[in-house]
Amino acid sequence: MTTSSPSPDPLAQRFVQFALEAGVLRFGEFKTKAGRLSPYFFNAGLFDDGAKLGRLAEYYAERILASGVAFDMIFGPAYKGIPLAAAVAVELARRGHNKPFAFNRKEAKDHGEGGTLVGAPLRGRVLIIDDVMSAGTAARESIALIRGAGATPHAMAIALDRQEMATEVGPDGTVRDVPYSAVQYVQRELGLAVCAIAKLDDLLQYLLQQDDSAVRAHRERVQAYRARYGVA
Repeated sequence: MTTSSPSPDPLAQRFVQFALEAGVLRFGEFKTKAGRLSPYFFNAGLFDDGAKLGRLAEYYAERILASGVAFDMIFGPAYKGIPLAAAVAVELARRGHNKPFAFNRKEAKDHGEGGTLVGAPLRGRVLIIDDVMSAGTAARESIALIRGAGATPHAMAIALDRQEMATEVGPDGTVRDVPYSAVQYVQRELGLAVCAIAKLDDLLQYLLQQDDSAVRAHRERVQAYRARYGVA
């Protein structure tokens, strides 16, 4: 018996194409934080002008609203999450969902309003906006800040779910792969819903639809990487 592959997600497919056109998603050989050699790299810092950031916010807003996740405000972790949270808040307001937002500083301010939090007071159910999730470290830091302010970390929205095994440091200091991703850890262990604009599987589906020989070579490398480090 043969099983058909899932139908492509139109939003994810448009986003992958946009990320490629913007030079944010690239192919080659890139060393990850875990020390792996990845055949692709996603750098959200290259959404670096108003037009690209505006389009990115549209994708976030569309995915967030389609997910049905309920939230009362938005939080952007320093540093990449700050412009993302602001842009998404603007786009959601444009679509009739006006939500307060806040972000944090890496260093506490000892004058003016002081502290590490900037923007609206953290209250209610908080949606955290970030680009990708590698080890879940930023998520844990954000959760601690939000809970410390008396609010509830409720969900996360990210641009790309790499769908690959996270790593952890053992008692002897060695780093090992674990059979779950950072996204799965945040969902299962930290109790947050996570919605991603696109996943690695969406990138593979995009590559499968392309006929160019260079693209086929990228596809084979990405498939091999998924087979080696991927999670279900």
